[in-house]
Amino acid sequence: MNALIIEDERMAQARLAKILNINFPDISVVGTADSVASAVAWLSSNPAPDIIFMDVELLDGDCFEIFRQVEIRSNVIMTTAYDSYAIKAFEAGSVDYLLKPITLEDLKRAVGRCRERIAAPDMDALLKALGKAPGKKYKERSVVRSGDKIIPVGVEDIAYFFSEDKANYLMTHGGTRYIIESTMDTLEAELDPAMFFRISRGCIISLTAIVNVTRLISGKLLVKAKPAAPMELSVARPRVDDFLSWLEA
Repeated sequence: MNALIIEDERMAQARLAKILNINFPDISVVGTADSVASAVAWLSSNPAPDIIFMDVELLDGDCFEIFRQVEIRSNVIMTTAYDSYAIKAFEAGSVDYLLKPITLEDLKRAVGRCRERIAAPDMDALLKALGKAPGKKYKERSVVRSGDKIIPVGVEDIAYFFSEDKANYLMTHGGTRYIIESTMDTLEAELDPAMFFRISRGCIISLTAIVNVTRLISGKLLVKAKPAAPMELSVARPRVDDFLSWLEA
């Protein structure tokens, strides 16, 4: 695998290259950059590497500016001495987020995740070869905070999103709930409509969380979910027909 190191500290750049050379013989460092400008220039004139090790804070700005200037199709492992960028890093599509000083154990885990991605079939290329354009890519995970921890939660682990006391929450199938920053409107646009349905202004539910549905005299539908919700989950009357069609699809 080929790797690009984007790091503004020369010693840190050399140290990472040495660690890779000693512990990952199949990884070749094919380039380095120390700023947004030099990284954009390298990426614009060279084949995309398999992995990019990308420091967050560079000489002329933060690394997220790179994503705004060039399309990055490589696996990105972000590195930084601060944890304040973690959510932004995952939203940018990075595979992993490592705090400095980087330990060999953390580096092996991050590289292992890159290997898994590289080994997975390129579905966009496959669809293109079959003459079909790839469809819209929907949200694959939500990134939440729990104390000082940053936790990525896959959509397959999400039972529903709900609003309570002017805050929005994510409930997992295991019964753990996390406060989230995203609005219901944003989530509705990002989630796969085949798997999630917005039953009301304050709730988006996963198909896999629904146990049964009861029709009420008022015309609304009462949804029993697992795990049990902290409030009544009901389908607003204007959404009933669409919800039933979605449920039967």
